[in-house]
Amino acid sequence: MQSSFNHCNLPPWVIASRHFNDNPQELSIQGVRQANRFLFDKLDGIASAEERATIFNDYMSVKFQLHQWESHGHTDTAKKSIRNSYLRFLRGWMMDSNSIEGAVLKGWVESRIGLAPTFHKIRIPGIHSEEYMVFATDRTRGSARTNAINSQFDLLYEYCQYELARKFPGRDRLSLYRGTFDASEHEVVEKIGKREEIVRLNNLVSFTSEEERAWEFGYTVWEVRVPLAKVFFFNDLLPNSIMKGEGEYLVIGGEYRVRQIPCTI
Repeated sequence: MQSSFNHCNLPPWVIASRHFNDNPQELSIQGVRQANRFLFDKLDGIASAEERATIFNDYMSVKFQLHQWESHGHTDTAKKSIRNSYLRFLRGWMMDSNSIEGAVLKGWVESRIGLAPTFHKIRIPGIHSEEYMVFATDRTRGSARTNAINSQFDLLYEYCQYELARKFPGRDRLSLYRGTFDASEHEVVEKIGKREEIVRLNNLVSFTSEEERAWEFGYTVWEVRVPLAKVFFFNDLLPNSIMKGEGEYLVIGGEYRVRQIPCTI
């Protein structure tokens, strides 16, 4: 499912297509790099990824006033502010991608990239369906009382893209893995061969860079070549990451060419 508009340099139907995934192009959220030029200029001069991550965290804290809880007597309002920072939503996704936090993250993809979710607690057949309203209710509840959470995600995505370019110079895709207990919950667009098919994934999905780890999440494991441009977050992007050690990547969805890994057990 796609919207007719987004906040990207490419239209939604291009980003969602298998052709984009086979031939990646650079993605950017309109105006974010320009509006935060000072941050990225400063990061350019720092060799340490850990130091860059610390500067990014500090910048986010000041820009979105996430630091105010330290200087306002730990009031209820201030505590809510820090709980509703981008870090809270990443933690919520890690615990359950169908949580309220998961709905807010999927809502960001819908708003900025133009891809509506296809699953949230239940399969979503379309944006005018009752099932979509389950997602929309969670998204609205989760976004309440947050300080510009979509803008926080905008900057997080652009920072992630900046770090991926430095981490993997000259590369445009990564081999990632996804395990599932019920492969039938994903829509098969085209069967290519015995172990290869085109599958329409949810608008935001978790992958891992470790094949062995993927088997912990299902009886079926897919290998996918994922464009770096569609990585929203990865496990060691931030210091003391909530996902560290799991090799986890949060990836923007669409139509992907997947190859089923044979089970050797």
